[in-house]
Amino acid sequence: MLSFLQTDIASPSPLAGEGLGRGGTMASRTFAKLLRKQMTDAEHRLWKHLRAHRLDGEKFRRQQPIGPYIVDFVHFGARLIVEADGGQHAGSPADTARDAWLIAQGFSVLRFWNDEILVHTDAVLESIWQALRERAPSPRTPLPQGRGENSPTD
Repeated sequence: MLSFLQTDIASPSPLAGEGLGRGGTMASRTFAKLLRKQMTDAEHRLWKHLRAHRLDGEKFRRQQPIGPYIVDFVHFGARLIVEADGGQHAGSPADTARDAWLIAQGFSVLRFWNDEILVHTDAVLESIWQALRERAPSPRTPLPQGRGENSPTD
């Protein structure tokens, strides 16, 4: 079916959206585009609220390749990943390994069950917003008066 994908036997399953085993290749970008067209109902619901800076002006991307994986949603500024999981992810060792790799790269990972997203959308969005606030970089402090590049010299 997806003949452009070639994965190692030990690699996570790309059909489950867990990675491509070969890193950020052209195939991973092509597969991410396919995943964007085939989002679940829960992913559609969440994307409706995250797209176009709709969550407090924050920018998210969907179905984004990161290393050997394709994540559901990512906010690069806060290094926050949001995953919408179905029942196939319950107790998944592949998800544990994937999360460990993403955390080692400096990301934080939030996972929500699909039914949680569909039934308790506001609570899920509140959790995401809180995580963004916790991971937001502190604003840059302006230089004191007379200390900038264009300040007159004595």
